[in-house]
Amino acid sequence: MLPKTTQQQAVYQRNIYLEGLKLKNNIVLWDLICYAIFPLVIWHGTREYIGDYYAMLISTVPGFIYSIIRFVILKKVNFLGIYLMATLAIGTLIDVLAGSAMQMLWNSVFYSYALSLLLLFSIAINRPLYLLFAVDVMELRGRDREILKQEFYQKKVLFIFKLITFGFAFQGILLASIKVWLIMNYGVEAFDKGLVLRQVLSWTISAVLIYGFVHIGKLLNYKSDAELERESRQA
Repeated sequence: MLPKTTQQQAVYQRNIYLEGLKLKNNIVLWDLICYAIFPLVIWHGTREYIGDYYAMLISTVPGFIYSIIRFVILKKVNFLGIYLMATLAIGTLIDVLAGSAMQMLWNSVFYSYALSLLLLFSIAINRPLYLLFAVDVMELRGRDREILKQEFYQKKVLFIFKLITFGFAFQGILLASIKVWLIMNYGVEAFDKGLVLRQVLSWTISAVLIYGFVHIGKLLNYKSDAELERESRQA
């Protein structure tokens, strides 16, 4: 249940803001450490002793643990949380069942294409996934879920959410296609060569798509984090 008084609501929003700010300020650093640096270190440090497949499999552990921690930080089971955990579990399962390093690489390509198709399907049925994710995130910041749905399903706002969802689908297809090219040209070595490149491209495309969320906030006259922080301190 949300706080009822104005002062309590302000304090609540401030606490949520500060928690989110701490995560946001470190997200790129931890992404780099857990999704790129640790896997590369493990890959190069263990492949000579345990083989390519097991080295590649073990290198996914830091990202798996980190993803769970990020899920726990949400402190709530919601659509976004369920999606993250489901994709994480399925991704880990197909890695374990791969049987070889090369098959593991190809499985990740097929899985990326499948997730991109899921995003495109959500657009086709007028339920863009990133709209549903945004509802969950905004609800954590104290907004009413039903009101959010009414606001987000306005024609113009819904169209922008569809564009954002399409952008992330394109991102998945692009990164998977790059991985296909790397596998075809470098074989198992594509794991090493593709990690940093794909992470940088992922950040770049995501940064562009974030503008869509900012534009939606302006359309709906949502207050920025800085404004919420200022008002909560005044309260």
